[in-house]
Amino acid sequence: MTESFSADWLTLREPFDAAARAPGLAEALSAALPARPRLLDLGAGTGSLTRWLGPILGRGQSWTLVDADAELVYRAFATLADRADLVGWQTAWPDARTLVVKAPGGHWRIEGLLADLREAADQLPLEKVDAVVTTALCDLVTTDWVEKVAAGCAEYGLPFYAALNVSGGTRFFPAHPDDVLVRRGFARDQARDKGFGGKALGEAAPQAIAAAFARHGYKVRLAPSPWQIDRRQVAMTHELAIGHAEAAARALPGARKRIAAWAEMRSRHAELRRLSLVVPHLDLLALPA
Repeated sequence: MTESFSADWLTLREPFDAAARAPGLAEALSAALPARPRLLDLGAGTGSLTRWLGPILGRGQSWTLVDADAELVYRAFATLADRADLVGWQTAWPDARTLVVKAPGGHWRIEGLLADLREAADQLPLEKVDAVVTTALCDLVTTDWVEKVAAGCAEYGLPFYAALNVSGGTRFFPAHPDDVLVRRGFARDQARDKGFGGKALGEAAPQAIAAAFARHGYKVRLAPSPWQIDRRQVAMTHELAIGHAEAAARALPGARKRIAAWAEMRSRHAELRRLSLVVPHLDLLALPA
C-alpha cells in the first residue's frame, strides 16, 4: 500500500503550497493546453491543486481527481464546493460522482477516480485527457514509476506538471548543531520504499523526472518553489520539526536520543514563536516537442 497522508495535514499545508508554487510554470502549462482542457491529477488529496490552478487556467475545464483514499476524494469535493460558495460561485451535482463549479470564466467539471497510484501508467485514462498534473507525489515514487508515466504521457503527447518536489536541504532558524544530523536522517528516510515497490526518489525526484521526459523529446523546465515558514506559523513549524525528527529517528536509530533532544528543543522554539524554516522544493513542467 502506498504511503498516505491525513486530510488535516493536507489542509494545514495548502496555503504554504499555494504561496510556494511557481506561477510561471502554471501559466506556461495553461498556454499549452486547448480551449477547454481536461486534467488528470495524480494523488489529488483534498483537491488543493484544482483550487490553485483552476483560476490560472481561467476557462472551462475538466478535472479527474485520482487518489487511493476515498475519504480524501470525498473531502476534495466538499472543500471545492465550500470554497466556491464562499466566493459566490454556484455549484451543481449532475450525479453522485460529479461536481460542476460555475466559475466566471467557464464551468469546471470535477470527477473522482479511486485508483492504486502504483499502477498509474497502466490503468489511467491517459487517452481521455490533455495533461497529467500532480503535487508533492514524485518524491514518494520510484525511477521505474517515473519512466512508465513519462512513456505513457509521450504516447499521447501529454504535458506533465509536477509541483512541490522536495529538493533537499531544509534550513531551520535559529541554527542548531544537530540540524545537519536531522537533515541527513530525513533525506535517508525519504529514500525508503513508500509503497511503490522500490527505493523512493526523495530529493532526487526533480532530476529523475527531467531526465525521463527529456529522453522522450520533451522540453523540461524547473523552477524553485520553497516553503518559507515564519515563526508566527506555530502549527506548521511545530508539525515540520516533529515530522523531520520522526523521519530522522527511523533512519538513524543509533542517534535517537540526540534527535529526541533536538525535537524537544525545536518544539519549544515553535511554541515560543522563535522557529522559522525554509523547505526547498522544485516545480517541474515537461512539454512535448
